Amino acid sequence: MIGLFATISLLVWLYMFAGHGQFWSTRETDDEPVEAPEAWPMVTAIVPARDEAAVIGRSIASLLTQDYPGEFRVILVDDSSSDGTASIADTAAAAAGSSRLQIVSAAPLPKGWTGKLWAVAQGVDQSPAEATWLWLTDADIVHAPDTLRLLVARAIAARLVLNSSMALLRCESLAERALIPAFVFFFKMLYPFARVNDPSAKMAAAAGGCMLVDRAALARAGGIAVIADAIIDDCAMGAAMKKQGPIRLQLSHRSVSIRPYGDWQDIGAMVSRSAYAQLHYSPLWLAGTLAGMGIIYLLPPLLALFGGGLPWFDGLMAWAIMAVLFQPMLHYYRRSPLWGIAMPAIAGFYTWATIMSAVHYRQGRGGMWKGRAQARMPK
Repeated sequence: MIGLFATISLLVWLYMFAGHGQFWSTRETDDEPVEAPEAWPMVTAIVPARDEAAVIGRSIASLLTQDYPGEFRVILVDDSSSDGTASIADTAAAAAGSSRLQIVSAAPLPKGWTGKLWAVAQGVDQSPAEATWLWLTDADIVHAPDTLRLLVARAIAARLVLNSSMALLRCESLAERALIPAFVFFFKMLYPFARVNDPSAKMAAAAGGCMLVDRAALARAGGIAVIADAIIDDCAMGAAMKKQGPIRLQLSHRSVSIRPYGDWQDIGAMVSRSAYAQLHYSPLWLAGTLAGMGIIYLLPPLLALFGGGLPWFDGLMAWAIMAVLFQPMLHYYRRSPLWGIAMPAIAGFYTWATIMSAVHYRQGRGGMWKGRAQARMPK
């Protein structure tokens, strides 16, 4: 039986290498050249924020200093912050000498909505009708000055209804260096960017930190309300928008998250917030995932270290392939290639966080964010 599982693990990794949209590649980026459109449409950036005093000033400043040639506005939707988030944003706008910023106080959260999406919906409602594109971005993201210009140019050139960039996540502490590149690696494994970007494929996803959305297409999809209770709101947005037309998801060094996930517990909380939602809150999906993680990630090093014969060879090869496939993402994040050897241990951490996600859900704490348990509970 061990020999069979060893063979399965190796075959899975061979498939991951040769197929699955080459998810391990980092070729889909926002660095590809693109021609400027004949006319630049009006854009509104919408920033939902709840108790973001530590990051909001830099985020808003980066939006207000965009070199976008067309008309551009920024709407900050303050979701009942208690730390002066709105005041800090206003100060940042004054320091930038900009009148582009509008601050909106969010209405009380209605049943059936997550806080972020309720704030985004109000930002959409407040956006001028002339704004044909909406730039949905998070309060902890800092953008390079040319970010919006390139997002719009590519969206128009490729006739996209959604152009999304995965922000570069902070990778400074030991826990971040160990776990953050793998977070993106696992995300790309679930949602291979090549398949997301293929109009003929059903695969859809997006990255919530930076999404440029065609407003008319969003309205045709039913607006933000169609994903009102989504915990993984960016991927839900990608799925809704791909039904309306082509979408694109790419890596970016231009959009950078400045939110620190300093220690192991912080990153575990980030993962556990949405992991069980990814499994549709299903115990059967959870059991299958745990079994799969054990066979694919944890069995190979055990066989390579303690096995013999053909299972030893299969385990060693599977471990080697997973370490090699991790290299492009490690290089992208400028981390040592030796972290590839640690992939089974890193996968073990994410497996633990997935278990804790299910536990938190059963405790009524699913999707916890800024004091709100937002996961939809069974009736």
